Amino acid sequence: MALMKVKFDLKKRVKLAQFVWLMYWFSVMAGVLVFSMGLFFKIELRKRSEMMDNNESHFVPNLLIGVGLLACGINAMGGKICYDSLDPSKFSRWKPMLKPFLVSCVVFNCLLVLTALLCFLMRIPLQFTLAEGLKNALKFYKDTDTPGRCYMKRTLDQMQMEFRCCGNNNFRDWFEIQWVSNRYLDFSAKEVKDRIGSNVDGKYLMDAVPFSCCNPGSPRPCIQYQVTNNTAHYSYDHHTEDLNIWKRGCRDALISYYGGMMNSIGALVLLVTILEVIVMIGLQYVNTSLSNLANPEDPECESEGWILEKTVKETFTDIMDKMKAMSKGNAVDEAGVEGVATGS
Repeated sequence: MALMKVKFDLKKRVKLAQFVWLMYWFSVMAGVLVFSMGLFFKIELRKRSEMMDNNESHFVPNLLIGVGLLACGINAMGGKICYDSLDPSKFSRWKPMLKPFLVSCVVFNCLLVLTALLCFLMRIPLQFTLAEGLKNALKFYKDTDTPGRCYMKRTLDQMQMEFRCCGNNNFRDWFEIQWVSNRYLDFSAKEVKDRIGSNVDGKYLMDAVPFSCCNPGSPRPCIQYQVTNNTAHYSYDHHTEDLNIWKRGCRDALISYYGGMMNSIGALVLLVTILEVIVMIGLQYVNTSLSNLANPEDPECESEGWILEKTVKETFTDIMDKMKAMSKGNAVDEAGVEGVATGS
């Protein structure tokens, strides 16, 4: 028994073909949108690639770009099929290709679901790549004279001001590294000698943060040096919420930014998947209603269309039987080849 059988006359078939044709072109635009979102996300990642540990995070935007292009091609072809279905002579050329095309649409929809799932899960690998990347970026902040790292200071400063964050996990990360270049240190000064001598690694460490950590909305001048020294500043207690530097870590800020973006893109891909399923079902009705005309020479006669020729259970059983038959056939072929080799 066919699944969701519907009767069609000429008027209904024409309206169906026109509707599905229109929906296919909406799907083409949806494919362009997915492509654009993938390209935009890739550009956003490129902007801060210096603060990421590896390039694995570019897999999802590359997948979005590929899926978007594929959607444009598949939907343009589907629209052409629906347009030609209004002319029996043109539609006859598509009949041998329709079944493989519909199977490829099913595979493509599975790919869309997988892409949406990867968008939602990308926050997990992004946490690790940002944690290590930002940690290294903070270490290179002072290397303004080193080729390949000379722009790291500017990149980090711009990021901290844009995302209103400070450090990797929080502002205290700056206390654990030397972020002031040696060229700006007076090694004859007692304070500098004491700080370097008190550190096992011979680094100049201090409880201070770069100016980009300062909150411009604070009513008092920014306290970026001796942040943990209450006696160095009037009416100041670093344990309270009166710190006028950003307390949020940049890793959390970036994950929140990219995670929100990927959740939106993932939701968009799911909506595109629903649209793709609708047009695929519509094309199946167009195909079956035209293939089952009672009198092919009379285009005005009634016909029946359906989604599946059998029920879901029967269709699944048929597919499994075919797969088993194919596997048995391959096993027989291999046994035959081995027998010939042994006989020779």
